[in-house]
Amino acid sequence: MQMAAALDPDAALMLRVKRGDMKAFEELAEKYKQPIVNMMYRMLRDLDEAEDLAQNVFIRVYQSAKRYEVSAKFSTWIFTIARRLCLNEIRRRGRHPAESLESSQSDHEEQAPRQFEDGKTFSPPEAFLHGELAQKIEEALGQLPAKQRLAIVLCRQEELSYEEIARVLGCSVSATKSLIHRGRETLKERLKPYLQSGAWEADGPKLCR
Repeated sequence: MQMAAALDPDAALMLRVKRGDMKAFEELAEKYKQPIVNMMYRMLRDLDEAEDLAQNVFIRVYQSAKRYEVSAKFSTWIFTIARRLCLNEIRRRGRHPAESLESSQSDHEEQAPRQFEDGKTFSPPEAFLHGELAQKIEEALGQLPAKQRLAIVLCRQEELSYEEIARVLGCSVSATKSLIHRGRETLKERLKPYLQSGAWEADGPKLCR
């Protein structure tokens, strides 16, 4: 356990949380809050719900501190918690479709399309095209089946390997790669106009490595 923690600084921080170190917990929350919110938002298309669920993830992390053991990378462990809460919410929405539809319509009316950080800078025309493409990708992503969507979203998390994504999803590596492949092919089909124009390859956001 000590060797695993030494190889994973975040696991070492979580072991400090286990001993009651709140500063270590704050460091983990600071590092993972935005990736977790981004994941939740891409799955649910509801920023308020994404932020609420992300907060619940960290509540679960804190509540689990006393029982925490290093059995995998911390990032795998926390995204597994996030995956469970997210899929539970999707199932809940499935049981209450009218409520979810009303919430979704209200959110789309009140919220501008969410922009995610990108290290590149663009001139004004490029920025417009890039923003439009990003919005189309997010719309197409939202139409994928939940498991495919989640696999693609996790694939965009640079810290997670295919093996770690498989652990988060609770399936084999080959099944994970199949989910990602099918999701990418569906997205490419729906985004053909951008692929044909070259916008995807030139400066479009990457779907997955």
